[in-house]
Amino acid sequence: MSVTDLPLVAMLRNRMQWQQTRQKVLAENVANADTPGFRAYDLKAPRFRPDGTLAAAGLPGVGLERTSLVHLAGTGQPSPPEERARTRFEMMPSGNAVSLEDEMLKAADNQGDYQLASLLYRKSLQTLRIAVGK
Repeated sequence: MSVTDLPLVAMLRNRMQWQQTRQKVLAENVANADTPGFRAYDLKAPRFRPDGTLAAAGLPGVGLERTSLVHLAGTGQPSPPEERARTRFEMMPSGNAVSLEDEMLKAADNQGDYQLASLLYRKSLQTLRIAVGK
């Protein structure tokens, strides 16, 4: 078994690859902010199985589990980011629905998430090296 086959490492690697792709999509949104009729795009967040592999689009992700009857029962399914992240501003006269402010906020959040994932990836590899004795 390779180190990169471990579930945590695989999830972090997949998450970082998704964030790199999302950054490209957000950059295209900003680049086309003046293109008439252009609509902003975004990627759906990846869902992982407990073993670290990506779940198919129709399969649910990791669910919530009640460990006590006194815990509140939640649905475990937050609303998709596409529904919550609609633009707060009106469309431009050209029919363009890109809000530079929203796109820059998404890009900044994406950058912070990528830095966190890369830090966790690096620390997990360091921990494995310590465990192996190197």
